Amino acid sequence: MKKKIGLLGGIGPETTGEFYLTLISKYQGKGLIQTNEDFPQIVINSIPAPELLMESLAEVVLDSYLRGMRELEEWGVDFIAMICNTVHVFYDFLQKQIDTPIIDLRREMRTVLSRRNVQSMIILGTPMTIYKGLYRFEGILCRDLGEMEMKALTTAIFNFNKGYEKRRQIHIVQEISKTYFKKCDLVVAGCSEIGLMLKNGDVPFLNPMDVLAESVVEHSLQPASRRTSFPRRRELPGSTMLMGRA
Repeated sequence: MKKKIGLLGGIGPETTGEFYLTLISKYQGKGLIQTNEDFPQIVINSIPAPELLMESLAEVVLDSYLRGMRELEEWGVDFIAMICNTVHVFYDFLQKQIDTPIIDLRREMRTVLSRRNVQSMIILGTPMTIYKGLYRFEGILCRDLGEMEMKALTTAIFNFNKGYEKRRQIHIVQEISKTYFKKCDLVVAGCSEIGLMLKNGDVPFLNPMDVLAESVVEHSLQPASRRTSFPRRRELPGSTMLMGRA
């Protein structure tokens, strides 16, 4: 494992720490580590970027995200994983700005959902992740959240990230997940903070950050002499790219 891994984190910082630990556990669990030298080099750029909790693309400015990715590129990483669900709405735009390949989490999620033969699901995430259809795929029924639940989720994400009454935020998210789990096959944690809030709950769920970590391991094990390449996808339906003055 001689590839240098780049992680764009800080969105938010707590989930970045959780992702790093998950990643290390995956290397250990696969029996890839015999000595400390067997771990890959991992560069974490935890950036102070604005929350992507708005509904309109016109409100989004990606300067901080672009700057963070260009820094990772300057540091010579072989590929980048973005530790955030919502920022993957802008995957195509961001990939065009840098030469270093970025793992496409939407593509990875489609593979996992297909493998599991998921027929219906509910996505608990930010308004943009849900309304722009980041994890909506043909052939899978995606249940819609009510307006009140959507607002409650957005508030819970914001408050959890700043450390305000975290137990209360966890309770709110877990209760919503229980309500909708009765109506579908799967709950998807479409926001990294929601993945943390559902972690010790009663409802089984799929965390895209776990899917991303698995993909990081897979790509890091490819021969170092061969440059990692991720096929670029088309923009999500209804999206307009964008936004970033950097």
